[in-house]
Amino acid sequence: MSQYFLAVNHDPADEARMAEMTPAQMQEVFAAVDAFNTEVKEQGAWVFAGGLQPLEMSTVVDNTGAQPVITDGPYAESKEYLGGFWIIEASDLDAALVWAQKGSKACAGKVEVRPFQDEPEA
Repeated sequence: MSQYFLAVNHDPADEARMAEMTPAQMQEVFAAVDAFNTEVKEQGAWVFAGGLQPLEMSTVVDNTGAQPVITDGPYAESKEYLGGFWIIEASDLDAALVWAQKGSKACAGKVEVRPFQDEPEA
């Protein structure tokens, strides 16, 4: 089985849509995501998942020069940012895409699918 990263990306349009949601609408999304998480676990595809704090909470560490530089805020100015993710196991990309479709429906947002690199052979 291969592992896949299912990224929930947000952009300003998503932020505006989420800001307009009522608490009841937010609870519907939370319930749908919980149901999706349960299905992924029951089918044995679950590895790990998590939601992330807002972009403003990020810190960047750059220790590529003579001294480390630590900066508050995101690495790059971008309209899109990672809001949460799932790491799943799937037999192939097609199977991962099926999970991504379900996850996208549950979280009411776009989901990017990326395979993990294979382990180097010993």
